[in-house]
Amino acid sequence: MPELEAIIEQKLIEKLVYGDSQWIYREDLKTEEDLWGNFRYILEQNNKERLNGENLSDAEFEQVKNQLQFSSFYKAGEWLVGENGKVQVHVQRDTERLHLVVMNHEHIAGGSSVYEVINQYSTLKSDDDKAIPRRDRRFDVTLMINGLPMIHIELKNKQHSYMDGFWQIKKYIGEGKFTGIFSAVQMFVISNGVDTKYFSAAGDTELNSKFISGWLDRENHPVSDYLDFAKSVLRIPEAHEMISRYTVLDEDAKRLILLRPYQIHAIEAIREASKQGKSGYVWHTTGSGKTLTSYKATRNLLMDIPSIDKAIFLIDRKDLDTQTTMAFQAYANNDLVDVDETDNVNDLKKKLKSDDRQVIVTTIQKLHILITKKLKEDTPEYRKIKNLRIAFVVDECHRAVSPGTKRELERFFNRSLWYGFTGTPRFAENPYPQKGDLPRTTEDLYGERLHKYTIQNAIHDKAVLGFQVEHNGPKDVEDETDSSVYDSETHMLKVLDIILNKSYHKLGFQNGKGQTYEGLLTTSSIQRAQQYYELLTRVKNGKTSLTIDERIKQVLPDFPKFAITYSVTENEEGSQVNQEKMQNSLDDYNGMFGTKYELSQIQGYNGNLNKRLARKDSKYKSRNEQLDLVIVVDRLLTGFDAPCMSTIFMDRQPMGPHDLIQAFSRTNRIFDKNKIYGQIVTFQAPVLFKEAVDNAVKLYSAGGTKEALMAEWNEVEPAFRKALAALRVSAEKPEVIPTLSLNEKKIFAKMFQEFDSLFAQLKSFTVYDDSMLEEYGVSEEEYDDYVGHYKNVVQEIKDAKGEEPDGLDGKDGGDDIEIDQDYELMAYSNTKIDYEYIIHLIQNIVTPYDEMEEVTPKERQKKMDEVKQYVGDLRKENPKVADIMSNLIAEIELDDTKYRGQSILHIVENMKQDCIERVISDFCITWYASKDDVMYAATHYQNGEIPNESAIKMTVDYTSYKSFQEKALPKFKYYTKMMAELRKLLDEEIKPLLMVV
Repeated sequence: MPELEAIIEQKLIEKLVYGDSQWIYREDLKTEEDLWGNFRYILEQNNKERLNGENLSDAEFEQVKNQLQFSSFYKAGEWLVGENGKVQVHVQRDTERLHLVVMNHEHIAGGSSVYEVINQYSTLKSDDDKAIPRRDRRFDVTLMINGLPMIHIELKNKQHSYMDGFWQIKKYIGEGKFTGIFSAVQMFVISNGVDTKYFSAAGDTELNSKFISGWLDRENHPVSDYLDFAKSVLRIPEAHEMISRYTVLDEDAKRLILLRPYQIHAIEAIREASKQGKSGYVWHTTGSGKTLTSYKATRNLLMDIPSIDKAIFLIDRKDLDTQTTMAFQAYANNDLVDVDETDNVNDLKKKLKSDDRQVIVTTIQKLHILITKKLKEDTPEYRKIKNLRIAFVVDECHRAVSPGTKRELERFFNRSLWYGFTGTPRFAENPYPQKGDLPRTTEDLYGERLHKYTIQNAIHDKAVLGFQVEHNGPKDVEDETDSSVYDSETHMLKVLDIILNKSYHKLGFQNGKGQTYEGLLTTSSIQRAQQYYELLTRVKNGKTSLTIDERIKQVLPDFPKFAITYSVTENEEGSQVNQEKMQNSLDDYNGMFGTKYELSQIQGYNGNLNKRLARKDSKYKSRNEQLDLVIVVDRLLTGFDAPCMSTIFMDRQPMGPHDLIQAFSRTNRIFDKNKIYGQIVTFQAPVLFKEAVDNAVKLYSAGGTKEALMAEWNEVEPAFRKALAALRVSAEKPEVIPTLSLNEKKIFAKMFQEFDSLFAQLKSFTVYDDSMLEEYGVSEEEYDDYVGHYKNVVQEIKDAKGEEPDGLDGKDGGDDIEIDQDYELMAYSNTKIDYEYIIHLIQNIVTPYDEMEEVTPKERQKKMDEVKQYVGDLRKENPKVADIMSNLIAEIELDDTKYRGQSILHIVENMKQDCIERVISDFCITWYASKDDVMYAATHYQNGEIPNESAIKMTVDYTSYKSFQEKALPKFKYYTKMMAELRKLLDEEIKPLLMVV
């Protein structure tokens, strides 16, 4: 018998309170009033001197409460950074302004810090929720620092998935339960006892289940039991450090980021090494957040080690026009330390001479010029700079600093420590070129490896996606290294045909407009890139034999929106031609997006292109501002993070192992539920490319390729056929499924999950075509029917689990049927306008993510027009929901402040619920039916089946109906007519409102 949730809760509290932990259990704190009273008491105790011994008056405390009503978790995070580690509120007392310390991050595990645990906190429904039943909520366990809720935990028992806790939190946020004192929460934890995860606090539409993380120990072994997790993460000082040291504010995306365990272990390993005066390197696979880790490591070195004068984050000049410095700046914007970029070598010299302890971001090239050309020996400034105790943190250290340059820098800064970060270290198998006695591997260059996190680790933990690689080059080429074989327009048109017409699933067209993915096309030369750009322009203008498929145009009529980027001085010989052609492409870009870039502003253009591709700013989430494809040579193949980039098309010869993995890793960032792997399509040298890819993945997985590389077509296609046959055995046709026993339904659900997963993989290959389904003996329509029944079956199994000893695992009667409780359908194509996407657009109009940014009336109207266009598209699929959204938009146009700071998702859901309540009430009045029973039918109605038909018939009041009707129907006709009317009501009125569009 699984443990009750109350027992799990009690055991967790005991783990937190007893032993070496410093949490205090506060059984007496159950309501918001209790929490404010407790917070007030702690605030007064910690600020006796500042308050001159006089407690806060009620009016003064109202001032404090007003400062703690955060409009978003991100805003709370900004405030929690504090000033010099002190988080403050300000109170006006007569003519005096009092600065009261709420929290001091230097007082971790001591000083003024008070650590308290509460449970079963009661959050009551607000006055505007009266129309919605059952909105009082009880929270499970919350951890508070100095009276403020910081970490909230939702617990389930083993009969449930931990994901039930995630959906519950998402629902609570939408209902506005995390407001007031609870608006300060920074971290959520969910657990069913055996599986425990954590994630950062975010708004209901921003919460993404893909960013949930488990905990790992230092050797990357999972820590999943809730009590073990509590011991590793939630005890003091670890819990306070997670909030103060390991939370990052992403200024661009306006979101909180909680570091993942491997990032924390790496930072702590660097801290330990620095205390011992040792250098070293961190091997964290590309795509796992190295820039973020290296930022925190640099910042913490300066904060933790008083003997360090400066911390310098070193990047290569090539990374200046990638995202590295922008990302570093975005993370640092709200931090405790000043992060200074250096504009020129003199600026760098000035910063090194200053007595300020600071983080400096600069390039290898500037630092090298400074010590070799700008400093005169035996001058005071020379001696001062040479004697600095500096910690260097090197991004992309496998290539950023050459062994020769590093040796020169080390000889000059002879008191320095060096910490390298790389996803692709140089090993004995792929060393630096031989140059005298210079080091040839990353370990020789930096010292011992301090922490390792490979591709396999990251894929296993779902920190990054695996790769699906297709080799589409001609198979009959005698010498695959002869690139002249591919130098024809015929070859290029074949490449573009695959990109434009055979990448429907690769580029996420099934997600619908505004939610598709992006691709990179990389070539071996600038000249080739320019040829592709010109050819693609001709294709789009209908001036070639290649045409774009109508199915593609139905989703994105303006596809493809494309751009090109390369270094205009990369090839000195042809630089004049390159500059002219680049100006032409800049003109195209300006025309597409209303920008005004000239050749002299190429760095500005590259920055804008990067941001547009990354889509982290809310502005770029709109289809009007999106690109589909960028043609590159080497730019953007390293150090570039765009989670919505799904595919890299490679029309070039194989590269070295580190360059291949770097390029591949542009595609495998976690994004949404439909992006299940990073995809690579090669168009040259298929045999050589496969060999190069296998070798590269083996090298950087510290072993095999199994987890990192997905199966190829010749493995997936036969597996798909077998899965379809197994599905037919479990349920020959969709219509037989309702007649199956519960155990047979479990078998069907398992078979369908396997079939669906393989069907999704099949669709993602460029060789797949819908016409193949006829040969397989299945159609999309039949698949959709299976989906409808599958959803019913899953719900039925969930409803039945309370009556079974082991619930969803299906171990009743000795069977061993394991069904993935959290499985999300992968092959289900939904090109309809996405409901949450429209919500997101409206939310950004009502409460812009960047509240400081001035939005002109023209820009606002442009956003409004775009939303109206999407609602118009939605109307074709779901006029009921479209009507609700149109009414909401009309209200916002009349008063743009009406819903500011409120959850639009919550508001629309309430409007939908009001409509449902209204039509059901009218039906029940007409037919004298029980509202509870009809409401149950409405929320459980699927595939034309009313689950509680007999209950509705039993509870109707036929006597009252008959007495109030002039021409009452006979009883049997009354039942028939009522159920027919109910079906019609559910199909036409209720179902559209309950659908997740």
